[in-house]
Amino acid sequence: MPALPRALTPLQRPGYRWLAVSLVLTLTSTGLYLLAVVWQVIELGGGPAALSLVSAGTAVGMLLTTLLGGALADRVPQRRLLLVVAVVVLATTAAVAALSLAGLLRLEHLAAASLLTGLAQGLYYPAYSALVPALLPADELLAANGLEGVLRPLLAQAAGPAAAGAIVAAASPGAALVVTATAALGAVLALLRLPVTPLRRDLGAEAAAAGGPARHPVAALLHDVRAGFSYMVATPWLLATLVFASLLVLVVLGPLEVLTPFALREQTGGGPSEHSLVLASFGIAGAVGSLVVASRPLPRRYLTLTIMLWGAGCLPLAVFGVATELELFVLAAAVAGAAFQGATVIWGTLLQRRVPPAMLGRVSSLDFFVSLAFLPVSMALAGPVSGVIGVPATFALAGLVPPVLGVAAIGAARLRADEIAHPLDTPPERAERTATLGRG
Repeated sequence: MPALPRALTPLQRPGYRWLAVSLVLTLTSTGLYLLAVVWQVIELGGGPAALSLVSAGTAVGMLLTTLLGGALADRVPQRRLLLVVAVVVLATTAAVAALSLAGLLRLEHLAAASLLTGLAQGLYYPAYSALVPALLPADELLAANGLEGVLRPLLAQAAGPAAAGAIVAAASPGAALVVTATAALGAVLALLRLPVTPLRRDLGAEAAAAGGPARHPVAALLHDVRAGFSYMVATPWLLATLVFASLLVLVVLGPLEVLTPFALREQTGGGPSEHSLVLASFGIAGAVGSLVVASRPLPRRYLTLTIMLWGAGCLPLAVFGVATELELFVLAAAVAGAAFQGATVIWGTLLQRRVPPAMLGRVSSLDFFVSLAFLPVSMALAGPVSGVIGVPATFALAGLVPPVLGVAAIGAARLRADEIAHPLDTPPERAERTATLGRG
């Protein structure tokens, strides 16, 4: 089957179709906000340190709620959680847009809005990840993750920022924020059409098996969080990958998100349009990488390939610190985007294939939590560190350290042996028959 029709197969299912519509609008809103807020900070007179503060607010908020989000995603209908997130994002973005247009917006308002948005978004990823396999059969999960992998970079990193850059250049950051709020409203309306799916977990049976009455809701949530941590620690492939991802975030994301607009301005004379072009290059190439991965079976060496794509994909970022031509920024961003998004499609699918359904919300939240644990630190340090060692050295570290970390993770956790023992390049029913024969 051709690549594009295969990636679109899940859209034939009405439930998933409305989830996809909401995802399109959510990602568009995210992409618009990503660039609009950068140039809003700059318009208010802020520099790298101020942008670090605003950007770190979102990361801190997500970090505070994502574990709760995972426990809730395994206990509460995921549609309800997604609606709560969408409404909070809509209200926050609309308030910031109104303040900007009225000339009353200040940096502390942006920081508070970022924190509030992050608190809501911490609930999104676990609920979304747990909902997809409830709407689709196992053999369509790779296609669904590939479709998301195409949409996410195209909209959040390409079309959204490109549109925001054009609006900022033609009007103002406030105008771009108004469009952002409009897309967020569309996401709310789409989620209202999404059907409620039953939880893939029997809470009553669990309480009976525990030999006593049901726990207090708070105690039950804390128990669920602990169970998620226990599963992560007891699962070497999961623990090693998440530790690697958290260190990659520490080294890479702060420089990438905070320093890129300033490197473009100082080294090439670029502004919002050039910044959006670099983000678009990252996103479009990421979409291509996702489509390539989704059009093929899962690779035999899926853990090794995922980690090395993430690690080696950081190498082009070293160019950001020394490039004096816009074309070099664009090319480096494209290579990194293709590698990052291709790996992410594989990772999302293997979580949905290897993690028990009743645990998927919590494991997805741990994936989000551990991977983001150092994001606020990375955001907060990017500006000050670049002030001490310089932008070129900061980007050099971001490019060269992750591949070394990737090789170390693969070796330390013996991931090559694990992925051979647990193949995912066969249909689920055939893989189960193989495993049964092996146990016999």
